[in-house]
Amino acid sequence: MSLIVQKFGGSSVADAESIKRVAKRVAETRRAGHDVVVVVSAMGDTTDELLDLAAEVTPVPPARELDILLSSGERISMALLAMAVGQLGIDARAYSGTQAGMQTDSHHGRARIVDVNPERLREALDEGAVAIVAGFQGFNVGSGDATTLGRGGSDTTAVALAAALEADVCEIYTDVDGIFTTDPRVAPLARKIDRITSEEMLEMAAAGAKVLYIRAVEYARRHGVTLHVRSSFNNNEGTIVTTPKDGETVEEPVIAGVASDLSEAKITVVGVPDIPGKAAQIFTLLAAHNVNIDMIVQNVSVAATGRTDISFTLPKLDGERALTGLNEQQSSIGFDSLQYDDQIGKLALVGAGMRSNAGVSATLFTALHEAGINIEMISTSEIRISVVTRADNLAEAVRVVHTAYGLDGDDVAKVHGGTGR
Repeated sequence: MSLIVQKFGGSSVADAESIKRVAKRVAETRRAGHDVVVVVSAMGDTTDELLDLAAEVTPVPPARELDILLSSGERISMALLAMAVGQLGIDARAYSGTQAGMQTDSHHGRARIVDVNPERLREALDEGAVAIVAGFQGFNVGSGDATTLGRGGSDTTAVALAAALEADVCEIYTDVDGIFTTDPRVAPLARKIDRITSEEMLEMAAAGAKVLYIRAVEYARRHGVTLHVRSSFNNNEGTIVTTPKDGETVEEPVIAGVASDLSEAKITVVGVPDIPGKAAQIFTLLAAHNVNIDMIVQNVSVAATGRTDISFTLPKLDGERALTGLNEQQSSIGFDSLQYDDQIGKLALVGAGMRSNAGVSATLFTALHEAGINIEMISTSEIRISVVTRADNLAEAVRVVHTAYGLDGDDVAKVHGGTGR
C-alpha cells in the first residue's frame, strides 16, 4: 500500500460539479488500495473575491484579520469535498491547516512553514479514512493565530505534508495535462514534458512558469519529494518532477522549456557615483524594505562624470515600496534620478543540457533578431538564459524562440480550464 498526496487547485474545485468530479477521483484512488491525503485550494476566484470584499470595508486590512478571512476559502473547499467523498461511501475527514499541524512563522500573508506535525492525519489514515486538508494556511505557534502562505501556498502545503508523511508521490492536479515546454495559451504547439529535474523546474518557476510555484519545488527538492503534475480532467500521465540522487545520471535535454513573465517591472537608478559600496548601499536598502530583486545590470561608468546607471527587475507589487525607499535615501546614496518601467516582459530559456552544448545563446538571439524583437537586459545561470523585452512583444518572442529550438509539437495543446493552476 502506498501513500499518495493529491493537491487540487481552484479551477479543479470551482463549483459543485467540479468538486464531485474530484471526489470521484479521490474515491477511486482510495479504492485502489492507497492511503490518500488531499490538499485543496479555494474554489475558483474565491481568494480574489475575498480580497475585493476586504478592500470595500477598509483600504488597508489588518494583516492578522485578513489571514483569518482568506483562510476561510480553503476551509469551504475542504468541507465540501469531504462531504462529496463521503457521499461515495468513503470515510473522509476535513482538517484546517491548524488541525493538520502546519506550523509557520508569524509573517501574515507570506508565512513560511517551520514544522509539520500531522498526527491527526496519521490517525485518520490509520483508521482507513481519507484526510482532506485546507491548503495555503497554517498557524503560528507563538501567537496561535492563523497564517497564510501566500500565492501558491496550497502547492507548498501539499509538498510539506508529503515530506512529513513520507508519501510515495505528491500529485499536483491542474487544468492542463502536465508541464509543457512553454505556456500552451501563448504557444498552442507547446509539448508536454514527460520528466523534468527539480533543478530545471526551479528555474522555470522562477522565470514565471505558473504550473508549479517555486517555494513548492524548492521544498520538494530539499526533502526528496517526487512530484507528478497532471490534469484533474482526465486520467492521462502528466509530468514527473524528480531530484536525481548523488551519482544518478539522467538524460538532460539541451532545452527543457521556455518560460515567460509579465509580473515584473524595471527600475533604473540613474547617475550612481561609481565608487565602491554604492551598489551595496542600494541593495541593502531594498532588502530592508523586503523587495525581491531578480535581474541586475550595471552600465559601464561614464569617465567624464564618474557615474553609472544600475537597472534591476522586481515584482510590480514591490515597485512602490522600492521607489519610496530609494527616494528617501537619494541624498545619502547620491544618485540623480529614478526611472520606473512596468511595461516589460521576461523570457527565460531553461535546460540542464546547455551546460555542455555550444550555440544555445546564438540561436536565442538570432531568433529574436529575425523577429525584430529588441533585448533590454540579459541574465544567465548554468542552465538558464533570461532576457527582458517589451511586454507587448513577449508572446511573439516566446513563440519564435520555442520554434527555433524545435520544441513545437504536432498537435495543439489542450487546456481544460483557463488559468493553468
